[in-house]
Amino acid sequence: MIYTLTTNPAIDMNVFSHGISGNAVTRTFGAVYTPNGKGLNVSYCLKHFQTESEVLGFFGGFSGKYIIEETEKRFIKAHPVWVEDTTRINIFLNDGAQEFKLVNEGAFVPKDKRAEMCGLLHELPDLHTLVISGSLSKGMESSFYDDIMELCKRRRTKVILDISSNHLAELMRYRPYLIKPNDEEIKDIFGIIMRDEEDIKDVLHDLYEKGAQNILLTLGERGSYFFNGKSMYYAGTKKVELVSSACAGDASLAGFLSLWLKDPSDIEMALKRSAAVGANVAESSGLGLMDKVEEYTKEIMVRKVE
Repeated sequence: MIYTLTTNPAIDMNVFSHGISGNAVTRTFGAVYTPNGKGLNVSYCLKHFQTESEVLGFFGGFSGKYIIEETEKRFIKAHPVWVEDTTRINIFLNDGAQEFKLVNEGAFVPKDKRAEMCGLLHELPDLHTLVISGSLSKGMESSFYDDIMELCKRRRTKVILDISSNHLAELMRYRPYLIKPNDEEIKDIFGIIMRDEEDIKDVLHDLYEKGAQNILLTLGERGSYFFNGKSMYYAGTKKVELVSSACAGDASLAGFLSLWLKDPSDIEMALKRSAAVGANVAESSGLGLMDKVEEYTKEIMVRKVE
């Protein structure tokens, strides 16, 4: 079974306006409320592609209950660890010209609740693959990642990391099955600026040598690269009109995993689906319908780099 872990879930409110200015009432329209969190989005998207997964995370208050209810409505099993604080609500405002992202810090997760999560992970009978996505919530130290990685190492669980933490560099020693950094994270975490494809190739080889078994490097509108230590591929993108970027990265990861986890040799089709899903979600509020994925997949170019 695939499990996704979201340590800092949220409700996302996507709204639109005809411009925005300070010290004035801004009238909004088209509000869409969606249960959110990077791991949750991965599970929702996997479900769209008939790939089963189950949800793990810390939830609290009316907003946490809403996320769990909406998850179960999608026929996805959830294993919530309940906290006393309230799960955050984020606002994404599109004024017709640009997108404003108002992201809150999240609920406080005390030490005993972190221990409860580790206990839950220890007891799950079929922890084959664990996708850890997103930021840590209040009260959580980066050592939580080490606790999870140690546990997964003992259980021989394949771990997929999609985190922005500087601690990612330290986690490479656990040999994660896949990491999904972007160009900003490569700069912030590893101190490397990638100017051209030669730099990108060097970075991918370096990350592999540091311990990552597979790397999916995303560059936004400039496409993505994949490297497994033997072969390297580049995938282009589909240009769309941006509505909200909030879920696009999570959806692109799920699109990739929905094919690649079943057949690790099917890299080209996995990259095409990844790019197509990301584009389709970016032109939607939340995850949207993902109804143009097959159409967009045909337009994505993939080439072998090495």
